Amino acid sequence: MAKKKSATKKSTATQHSSTLGDIYNQVAARADTQGVKINVAETKRVLACFFDVLEDYKPADAFDFVAKGLKRAGTRRR
Repeated sequence: MAKKKSATKKSTATQHSSTLGDIYNQVAARADTQGVKINVAETKRVLACFFDVLEDYKPADAFDFVAKGLKRAGTRRR
């Protein structure tokens, strides 16, 4: 009999799809610490500015910046 390996990754099927508002709320919650106070409205403004800046780039370059940011995020300890 072959042994079954247990899955250690989270199942994406159980996660609900997020809206942009959900993302803003998650970012605000992570950024709001004892040393830094940030609310959802401030988060929306900063992220909107980020998207405005990305809009000035070609889509391939913009996605490259996002990919680099995701790669860097994967190296940070949470």
